[in-house]
Amino acid sequence: MELKGKTIGVAITGSHCTYDEIRPVMKKLVELGVNVIPIVSYTVQTTDTRFAQADAWIAEIEQITGRKPITSIVEAEPLGPSRLLDALLIAPCTGNTISRLANAMTDSPVLMAAKATMRNDRPVVLAISTNDGLGLNMSNIAKLMSAKNIFMVPFGQDDPFKKMNSLVANMDLVYATLEAALEKKQLQPVLIERYKK
Repeated sequence: MELKGKTIGVAITGSHCTYDEIRPVMKKLVELGVNVIPIVSYTVQTTDTRFAQADAWIAEIEQITGRKPITSIVEAEPLGPSRLLDALLIAPCTGNTISRLANAMTDSPVLMAAKATMRNDRPVVLAISTNDGLGLNMSNIAKLMSAKNIFMVPFGQDDPFKKMNSLVANMDLVYATLEAALEKKQLQPVLIERYKK
């Protein structure tokens, strides 16, 4: 399914080292004619890191998408009754977000957006980035992979020798995953090789 003309939420969580991979994703979605609705977690809004100052990053998201990001649960809740989103992309999707989503917690703008999207029987696409994907969060990933309307951007181990439990999505596959998810299909293969010796 073509992405042009679709309204897609892009929800950003606190995998700060992945910001450089998210910028081009947002830019390309806009170039493809997608109406991008940015949503940011509380961590993204408040945490300054060596990768980005929080205020500067929020301003950049606004500049790329042409919209002020949704920054609170109250702002995200109307996404449900308005049925605004055709799909929601959570990228990067941290282990913390994975855990909370798998256990039906709604304590951030991103998780409220996910709940609102799922209530409308529309796809939520996760581009995971977590250091414990093959650790304690493995059960949560499995739970989400078997859930209705949750789709995964194909992912694999990014550094199996130094961070053996770490899993990261291939952001180049976001667009194809969204296209498939809009047809209620999971892009295959889901498990891919991220690491080359």
